[in-house]
Amino acid sequence: MTNIRRYHHESYVYFVTNVKYQRQPILQEHVDLLLKSIDKHAIATSSDLIAWVILPDHFHLLIQPPDVNISLLMRRIKLSFSSKYRQIEGMQSGRLWQYRFRDHVIRNQEDMNKHIDYIHRNPIKHGLVSRPFDYPHSSIHLYRESYPDDWGVEDENEKHFDFGE
Repeated sequence: MTNIRRYHHESYVYFVTNVKYQRQPILQEHVDLLLKSIDKHAIATSSDLIAWVILPDHFHLLIQPPDVNISLLMRRIKLSFSSKYRQIEGMQSGRLWQYRFRDHVIRNQEDMNKHIDYIHRNPIKHGLVSRPFDYPHSSIHLYRESYPDDWGVEDENEKHFDFGE
């Protein structure tokens, strides 16, 4: 097992990806549980949740946790969701998440904008919708006035992002 070192500073904004164990597609069915877990721990740590999307088997966050290590925050979110999910499903135990998570420290405003767009286009990337605004489990609806109505619609000539999960 590797010893991943994550860098923490109170001003860092992180792009984070968490993936379900064996890519089990359960998150859309339990999006309310996951959002409650994210909100609970974002509020408890005074984290700024900038953008998010929840897909069937993974989720992305763009988050700025001021006083807590990103690893601890992600651990709390995943444990909170897992506990509630197990109660609902009548499970005593069982692995729900892949070990670790992917993170990227946002470097500047251009990097931030690219990651917000990536998050909001992710449902198209995975073939879930043809327009980002048609996907309900995303922060894109909070950014409605920042994008034109036809933004993100698949175009053959459009540059595809090469980062994420």
